[in-house]
Amino acid sequence: MHVTLQQPTGARLITATDHELAIPATLRYTSADPPAVHIDFPPHVTVDGEVTTWSFARVLLGEGLRAPAGIGNVRVRPAGSAHTYVEFHAAQGVAVLRFTTADLTRFLARTYTVVAPDEETVGAELDQGLVALFGGRV
Repeated sequence: MHVTLQQPTGARLITATDHELAIPATLRYTSADPPAVHIDFPPHVTVDGEVTTWSFARVLLGEGLRAPAGIGNVRVRPAGSAHTYVEFHAAQGVAVLRFTTADLTRFLARTYTVVAPDEETVGAELDQGLVALFGGRV
């Protein structure tokens, strides 16, 4: 049985002119995909009017709460002690969102109660071991 955590939160979208727009988001984690965290955005705040989910490494979120992290489509960096920026890079451009660090920290701590950071690959390793043991008849 898999466990899924969801934590509604708010973010501030930083525009090109340095204005801020409040947008809702939901932080999500599932033990079915233990290395990843997900941020879901409702249709009314997305370009295409569809629910949009960004998924990225849970370790990236943890690292980005302390120091700038990420070189790909998602980058996370602290903005003082109270806020954290999460940047989403896509073909259409870059979206920079500011989250309350305490919200992200609380969410990350909750994920660790479901799957500890050093146990993220245990399920995959167990599956591979069972396949080897039973010759592919699992």
